[in-house]
Amino acid sequence: MFPDRILPIDDPRLRRPSEPVAEIDTDTRALAAHMFRVMDAAHGAGLAAVQLGILLRLIVVDVEDGRGARHRLALANPEIAEAGSGQIAGLEGCLSMPGISQQVARSKTVTVRYTGLDGHRVSLVADGMLAVCLQHEIDHTNGIVFIDRMSRLRRDQARRQYARNLRLASRRDRSSESAMQ
Repeated sequence: MFPDRILPIDDPRLRRPSEPVAEIDTDTRALAAHMFRVMDAAHGAGLAAVQLGILLRLIVVDVEDGRGARHRLALANPEIAEAGSGQIAGLEGCLSMPGISQQVARSKTVTVRYTGLDGHRVSLVADGMLAVCLQHEIDHTNGIVFIDRMSRLRRDQARRQYARNLRLASRRDRSSESAMQ
């Protein structure tokens, strides 16, 4: 029913802002469950619906906060209500650009407002990797990808490495196909 393929970083749909989730219903909960399965299979920490080609403001995350508490959350219509003044720079990757990690600066803490799958509006203060992941996934819902947050030099390095990874994967696929024949 829902797509399993995560869009590559250069897919133009990732540049389009997502539409709000109109209501939390059976379809919304089913999509969130599917997104968790896709994210888990890809060994990710977060996933936005737009990464599956579904332009809805829905994200899922499964990551620890700054105190080591695990948060496995589905967030509809998430928005950053407040970003702390402190910044943290760390290696960040994206399921739409597998195998690539680059330094990205993010706010150390954020307050995020969202609607949970129970339909209630929630406010969450996040720090650590949870804050980073929420900022990354909310960016996706706004048509922003993580390479947009890098210096031009790092963005160009990431694009070259990604292109190289795609060429290598293509060669491996062709080698596998010819070995089977």
